[in-house]
Amino acid sequence: MQAIIIEDEKPAARRLQRMLAKNGIVVDILLHSVSQATEWLLNHEQPDLIFLDIQLSDGLSFEIFEEVKIDSAIIFTTAYDEYALKAFKLNSIDYLLKPIDSDELKHAINQFDKQNNVSKIDIHQIQKLFNQKNSDLKYKHRFTTKVGSHIKIIPIQEIICFYSLDKASYIKTTDNRDYIIEMSLEELEKKLRPSLFFRINRKLIVKIDAIEDIISYSNSRLKLKILNFAVFEAIVSREKVKDFKFWLEG
Repeated sequence: MQAIIIEDEKPAARRLQRMLAKNGIVVDILLHSVSQATEWLLNHEQPDLIFLDIQLSDGLSFEIFEEVKIDSAIIFTTAYDEYALKAFKLNSIDYLLKPIDSDELKHAINQFDKQNNVSKIDIHQIQKLFNQKNSDLKYKHRFTTKVGSHIKIIPIQEIICFYSLDKASYIKTTDNRDYIIEMSLEELEKKLRPSLFFRINRKLIVKIDAIEDIISYSNSRLKLKILNFAVFEAIVSREKVKDFKFWLEG
């Protein structure tokens, strides 16, 4: 069997090469970029199997398909499990999440061995899925804050709101702790998933599942009861009420 690895992280490529050797697959060619892979595939006989990383140093590996008609079977490798959904299972031999597990690699190879007639990959369908999921990358999954001499990681799941007080921004967590963060609420708005967070006024961004109650308030405003939050009243400003109600409905 002929196989090549297209992976921009050279240590990861060499590790996969060693793992494949233990499974009886010798990989002589390691390619590390879209341009390098495209040039090689245009000038060499295509291998039986390609291990293809999605994100390469000079772009997305889908760009290779725009220049080269790929007939090889492909096993995608990715560090992002949100990319590796049903479309990969339906259109490729398999996918591997990095860091690659030896048992999962064996399973992928066995799947390849069982399929004598590999169906054509609908790369456009996969790329469409990727582009949809790739839009989520601009939203943060965690934040960091300094606690004394330590750096604390706060996953988005543990955050109930962000608020501004005395010209500083804070994170409030589910365990009722407050952490200062070196970002303004304006900056945070761009980094938070809109379906989860809403800025109700100039001082407060709330998370949907932290809202315990919504109460009619004066001047056509709304007052929120937020889990563990008592720094100040959580009032939805009048100009945001309509958008807030729309946001609640998903």
